[in-house]
Amino acid sequence: MWREVLRNRVEALREEFLSTAEELLTTQDHVQVLLSAVVSMAEDSGLDAVLDRIVCSACELVGARYGALGGMDGEESLSHFITTEFDPEQIGGIEDLPTAQGVFGDLIAVPAHHPSVKTFLSIPLRVRETVLGSLYLTEKVDGGEFSAEDEALCTALAAAAGVAIESARLFEATARRRQWLEAGVEANERILAGKDDSNEQILAVIAGHALAAADSALAIVALITPDRQRLICHTTAGAGTFTAGQEITLQPLLTKVLTTGVTSAVRTAAEVFGPGVTAQLGPALVVGLDLADLGPGLLILARPAGAVVYSQEDAETSILFSSRVALAVEMVHNRRERESLLVSEDRDRIARDLHDRVIQRIFAAGLSLQSLRQVITDEPSLRRVTSITRELDESIRELRETIYSLHHPQKLLEPLSRRVLSTISLLTLDASFKPRIELVGPLDGVISVAVAESLIAVVTEGLSNVVRHSDAVAVGVSVKVDHTMVTLEITDNGDGFANPDRMSGLANMKHRATALGGSCSIDSVLGQGTSLAWAVPRTQPTSRASS
Repeated sequence: MWREVLRNRVEALREEFLSTAEELLTTQDHVQVLLSAVVSMAEDSGLDAVLDRIVCSACELVGARYGALGGMDGEESLSHFITTEFDPEQIGGIEDLPTAQGVFGDLIAVPAHHPSVKTFLSIPLRVRETVLGSLYLTEKVDGGEFSAEDEALCTALAAAAGVAIESARLFEATARRRQWLEAGVEANERILAGKDDSNEQILAVIAGHALAAADSALAIVALITPDRQRLICHTTAGAGTFTAGQEITLQPLLTKVLTTGVTSAVRTAAEVFGPGVTAQLGPALVVGLDLADLGPGLLILARPAGAVVYSQEDAETSILFSSRVALAVEMVHNRRERESLLVSEDRDRIARDLHDRVIQRIFAAGLSLQSLRQVITDEPSLRRVTSITRELDESIRELRETIYSLHHPQKLLEPLSRRVLSTISLLTLDASFKPRIELVGPLDGVISVAVAESLIAVVTEGLSNVVRHSDAVAVGVSVKVDHTMVTLEITDNGDGFANPDRMSGLANMKHRATALGGSCSIDSVLGQGTSLAWAVPRTQPTSRASS
């Protein structure tokens, strides 16, 4: 009897020993997996890689079939959701992914089409007293319940995971700051060293570098009009949602940034552009710009729908970027002013020579022609002398206008629309008609200097021909600017011509159009009037503009 009792006791002790040894081996395996997980998390520097590693390690550690991690942002909403064991079709079929609220998150109500959940474990991820998110695990592979040991292992993993997440966030924040700073330096160098320092090129450099620095899909540089009533898109980079010259509706957010200068990051582009305008765009960042003579404006950045929102680092370092490029633009502006001062002396000398020599000689020639009227008796010769005298008077007037422009180069800084209206008003001051004027599109600020100067010259030449030669009673002048072209049309109901008496003016207009990559056509019918159509691209490369 006692032998049987002893045998049973020995057998029980042996089974207890084997069970304890098995538990020790299991614990050792768990500790080994835990240590491996901690080491692997430390090896990854990117936030997404760290989050993915945490979920995979937790599932392996406790034998969970499904796992997810919710990393909460400042508003306690789910900013990251990573799953294991779900295939893409299962994930796509789940109507509503869980949302994290509070410490553990609210997963009581299982979303439709979600695989059945019988067991569930939630562990908060903390760094010191700050909750970064929650680790969610469901359905053990062996079909059992999550044990206290599973919870303890996951809690230990969560402690290391919190530190790893915080380190990854700091690493990404540092990298993002470096991107913005490098972009600011490169943009500054490009603006200052570029051979083409036109406003269009400067704004393109700003938009392109900001697009890359913020990992964005769209970058817009928009400037406010002088009356501060309209915001005009001047340059875009990335997605072709907007085009240069397009007006952007002044939403309250844009007005606020323009007024206060405080950078604003929002979750949806609808807050920037209005609802329905850019459905494919998501988070947006709006930064104030103050670009010297170009005036105040905005740098607008946007990422695709569903992308990560712009961080605090983006908002802060974008201000430094804005300040740096604004300084570069100011330096370019000062350089232009210095160059203008350097040529002012030559302008004055040329103006004096034109006034003191050329005009006086033309005036003397005109007086000599007038004296010939006393000795010429035939009517055709008298008409010819009168015609030549008028041409000389017109040449003197044009020379005086040239002298005035040499003395007043600041006229180039006037809005183009005002210059067009002033030119038309001056040319038709004593005319027998009042022209019908039509200005369509954004004339001010988006047209290159070369195109603007040629446009004024063609308006002057074309309208002068109408006033001097057409005897018209109805005249129309139309200037239209669209996304790519500047179009001028001058029409009259005057005499018209078959072969013009003087081709130089008309030839000059055609030459200006050809030099700018455009076209010029003149249609005229005797007794029915003349139509001039002149169209060129609204911006010009440096080589063409300088020629």
